[in-house]
Amino acid sequence: MLLNNIDFSPLFRSMIGFDRMTSALENASRSESGGYPPYNIEASGENDYRITMAVAGFSQKDLSLEVRENILTVSGGRPDEEDGARRFLYRGIANRSFERKFQLADYVKVVDARLENGLLHIDLRREIPEAMKPRKIEIRGDSRRCIDGSANEAAA
Repeated sequence: MLLNNIDFSPLFRSMIGFDRMTSALENASRSESGGYPPYNIEASGENDYRITMAVAGFSQKDLSLEVRENILTVSGGRPDEEDGARRFLYRGIANRSFERKFQLADYVKVVDARLENGLLHIDLRREIPEAMKPRKIEIRGDSRRCIDGSANEAAA
């Protein structure tokens, strides 16, 4: 994903405050850490989302979730097994740490996280404050009312 060839300046002529979007896109392109661990992102409603990560072999104490400045960081680390009695002929199960970051939109909050059968489910919800929700604005007619709400007799 090469974003250095995209010119966002035409957007800035009519869109105010979206400069954070370009930096988020640039960060996403730089921070992609391969495919480990694999994950899904699903929308389960208009304002509900779920991230499911395959974290087989990790226990609850090996995993960490943190939200800071609209970035959800999921990390996992297990101590190296220094068992001299074990001799692997083939080792296909990775015992490696990981860190994966997700940029959250404004007002998206983590509401639950649970580990089931090797899958980490992280539920998120967009909770838009009442002041930010759309509202209908009344359009008044030309009744020429004074500031105090009474009709202006001279204008009528």
